[in-house]
Amino acid sequence: MGYKVAVVGATGNVGTEMMNILHERGFPVDELVPLASSRSVGREVMFGDKTLKCQNLDDYDFTGTTFAFSSPGAKVSSQYAPRAAAQGCYVIDNTSHFRMDPDVPLVVPEVNPEALREAHKGKIIANPNCSTIQMVVALKPIHERYKIKRVVVSTYQSVSGSGRAAMDELFHMTKNVYVNDPLKPEVYTKPIAFNCIPHIDVFMDDGATKEEWKMKVETKKILDPAIKVHANCVRVPVFISHAEMLNVETENPIDEAELREYLREEAEGLVVLDIRDDGGYVTQKEAAGEDAVYVSRIRQDDTVDNGVSMWVVADNLRKGAALNTVQIAEKMIQMGLV
Repeated sequence: MGYKVAVVGATGNVGTEMMNILHERGFPVDELVPLASSRSVGREVMFGDKTLKCQNLDDYDFTGTTFAFSSPGAKVSSQYAPRAAAQGCYVIDNTSHFRMDPDVPLVVPEVNPEALREAHKGKIIANPNCSTIQMVVALKPIHERYKIKRVVVSTYQSVSGSGRAAMDELFHMTKNVYVNDPLKPEVYTKPIAFNCIPHIDVFMDDGATKEEWKMKVETKKILDPAIKVHANCVRVPVFISHAEMLNVETENPIDEAELREYLREEAEGLVVLDIRDDGGYVTQKEAAGEDAVYVSRIRQDDTVDNGVSMWVVADNLRKGAALNTVQIAEKMIQMGLV
């Protein structure tokens, strides 16, 4: 059985990746409809070996469409997603708008698939923030076995998380450094080439940025409201993939060697590559284009009674966005929810 599928925001980084992943994974698509804003109507996109023309999101009728894979921006989602859901379409939304709505499931399939059983109520399912997704995939097995009390995470997030214009800004700024041309940031507040910017999204009253707040509240909603999270989010001059250094404190005793083997054998969606030698870890460049969340540099944290630290890397456009969205739909089909 195949499904009629719409991809909302089909011309963007994540929309393009969604169509690639749907094709790569052989998702049962009978008909795929790329949707975009009125200015992109008629623009051609690829789905496998097929060339499709974008249709106008504003006047598209979602009746008969089973899934809408969505990444058009929060404001656009807030307007069209309820309309699509009212027309009987499941909307799997990659924007921030619905994530903290108590009536909308916030789902990472390897972590909390049971939340999908509530999806029929409003027909909108939220995809978490990219940095949250890879973190909770790593944390879920640890929480199940050792019960996590507290997490301190420092992120090293690629510019693709800010969209195509940010990738262009890094590319052109890097060239400008070598030819001694002025560096004029437009996407970011400061030059991103050969620089790190400790500022992602807007600042909040307590001094945290909204990205840091998202990691805290989303982890609580997905995994356990009792877990304390302190996040430090930094934009780095890398095109694709986010990296994170996690410090995890648990209630139960935790041993690094035991944890390493446990994650290798039991953790879904994780690949452990942890060799204490030169190059015995995964970097952002190596994770780009891959589906897995990679864990390296597992070691004891002796500043707390029960603690470990680890390095976690994933492609933010794939597992952090498009792949997780597709996996949600796959899980819904597997669970017999559609």
